Parts: sequence; structure tokens; C-alpha cells
Amino acid sequence: MSNELQKPVIGFTCGDLNGIGIELIIKSLSDHRILEMCIPVVFASNKSINFYRKCLPEINFAYNSTKEFNKLSQKQVNVFNCWEEEVLINPGILNEIGGKYALLSLQQAVKALKEKNIDALVTSPIHKKNIQTAEFNYTGHTPYLKAEFGVNDVVMLMVADNMRVGLVTEHVAVSDIATHITKENIISKIKIINSCLQKDFGIDKPRIAVLGLNPHAGDEGLVGNEEETIIKPAIKEAKQNLNILAFGTYSADAFFARAQYEKFDAVLAMYHDQGLIPFKSLAVGEGVNYTAGLNAVRTSPDHGVAFDIAGKGIADPTSFLAATYEAIDIIRRRFGYTSARENPLKKMSARLFANTVDEKIEES
Repeated sequence: MSNELQKPVIGFTCGDLNGIGIELIIKSLSDHRILEMCIPVVFASNKSINFYRKCLPEINFAYNSTKEFNKLSQKQVNVFNCWEEEVLINPGILNEIGGKYALLSLQQAVKALKEKNIDALVTSPIHKKNIQTAEFNYTGHTPYLKAEFGVNDVVMLMVADNMRVGLVTEHVAVSDIATHITKENIISKIKIINSCLQKDFGIDKPRIAVLGLNPHAGDEGLVGNEEETIIKPAIKEAKQNLNILAFGTYSADAFFARAQYEKFDAVLAMYHDQGLIPFKSLAVGEGVNYTAGLNAVRTSPDHGVAFDIAGKGIADPTSFLAATYEAIDIIRRRFGYTSARENPLKKMSARLFANTVDEKIEES
């Protein structure tokens, strides 16, 4: 952003063309209040937008069509045309077309993010099977973005009003999880979460809880020894050598059942379901998937392509809106964090921008 109070440019990928992504975009961005907070850019095509717009006749959705970032409208949603050809859209159908154009949208959006033509990216859901190509040999957005931005590590961080849950392993077969639970991996994730909480969420001294891998956190070695030989030493090193307030190990079932997560700023789970089942069960408000560790901002809703309801006009945009608001919020927190470090006199401007965004989110 060129100055403190300029509206951020937020990019949106269309996701699987046969899923609910474009419907969510139309529903979310048709609210004029969004335009007061950001400049939206949808990476798709006019024809794909028009297809789903016809499925939602009650929504008045106007947009500016463009192929150039210097011609973005600040008063309308912008559709950045990534392709011109006619594409056969079949809502609810898993096919090659859905994956092909989801990837094309994602590639163009990531390019724009790298070149700083957009300030943040909100990704619509993809289907992990039909998007697989030589150009996308990944288990999801998170590892793809890690590779594209050339960073050593990232964290899939699930964010809600009352909790944040990060993962050591993401989309890994259960039989392979233990091989990825290493001291180095855990320390790396703790470092990323700690830095993210400071820079992206404005928490000066974050408290991070670390779960065990085994039932009852191993029962002191009776039910597996990873806690004693790997996880606890990683926590100790994070505390002593990195001055990070990391605590654990905690037994996952009791930790969530007793609401211990309320005492911490984030939780590091060892594997996908250990973290996401309680998150989706206990999170207050709609959850957002945030990629921590990038020098760019990327969020997404916490659900998939929903083929079963695609094209029916009934998809709920609440999580998608939450992802959009979170992206805007993280941008202004990062700005405040950087400004305060560079020049304390800029704190007032940063706070003004933050308060303006908060007020508009409250109104929504």
C-alpha cells in the first residue's frame, strides 16, 4: 500500500469452477460495505462470473472487467480476466475442467501477489484430486504457496474468535504422521507461530500450547515415547534458546474438553484431525485458514468445494466473508507492526487505520 490509509487490494481465486467458489464471491462482494474496506480483484473470467450470477437473480452484482492492474476500479468489484474461451461449467461435477481453471486462477493470483499488484489473497476451495498436474503436484494450497514463495516452512493456522490451531503435519496419511514428528519440525512450527502471532495478530508475548502425539501425551512413555524424546526437548529448546513461551505437552482430549485452549494464544497440534476436529467443533464464529510464515497474506474459508450444493444458490458465505475480513485485518496489523518498528510516530496512523477497519467489520 502506498500510504497508511489506502484501501488494500484483495485478490480472490475462483476455486474449482464446478464448486461453490464463485457463488461465495458474488454473495460476499455484492455487499457494498466491502468496497469501503478494500478493492476486490477476482481472478476468473467474465463468462464464469456471469454463469453463476444468473443462478443468483436476487443479487445485484456489478463489476469492472479488466486485464490491467492500473485500471482497477475503486468503486466496483474487479474481474481480472484470466481466460477468454468458452468453458463448460457443470456445478457439482468433479471433472478436469474444474481443476484446470482453478489452477489457472490460482497461478495468476499468486503472480499478482508476488508482484505486489494485490496486497493479500483469499483462495476459494479447490478439489485436491482434479487439480493435480505437473504444475501442481501438491496436497493443497499451503504446500503450493510454500514452494511458490520459496520459504523453508509454513504453518496451516486455523483462526477463530476464541482459538488458533496450527499443525505440524497437514495432509499426511495417518500411517506416516510419526515420521514427520521431529524436533526440527516442531521447533520450526513454534517459531513461525510465535512470529505470526506478534506480527499478524498484534500479540507481544504469545503463549503457545503444544499437544502430545500419543493418547494421554504418552503417559510418560507408557503409550509411546515421542513426547519424551522429541516433543518436550523441542519445547525446552524453544523456551531456553529462542525465548518463546511454549508449554506442553498436553493430552489433546483433556486439553480441548477442559477449554485449556482459552489460556493460550495458539495451539500446536501434531496432525490434521487432532487439531481440526476440535477447532471445527469448538470455534466461536466462522473459522479461517491462514498460511503463517509467508511474507504475503493468504486466507481461505475453512470448508471445501461442496459439490453437493454447488449451483443451487444456497452456499453460506459467512466463512468466506470471515476470511476476507481476516485478510484485511492482518494487513493493517502488519502495517502497524512494521510502522511502529520503523517510526514510533506512525503508530497513531496505524491505529486509525485499524480502528476504521474494525468499525466497518462490526457494522457488517
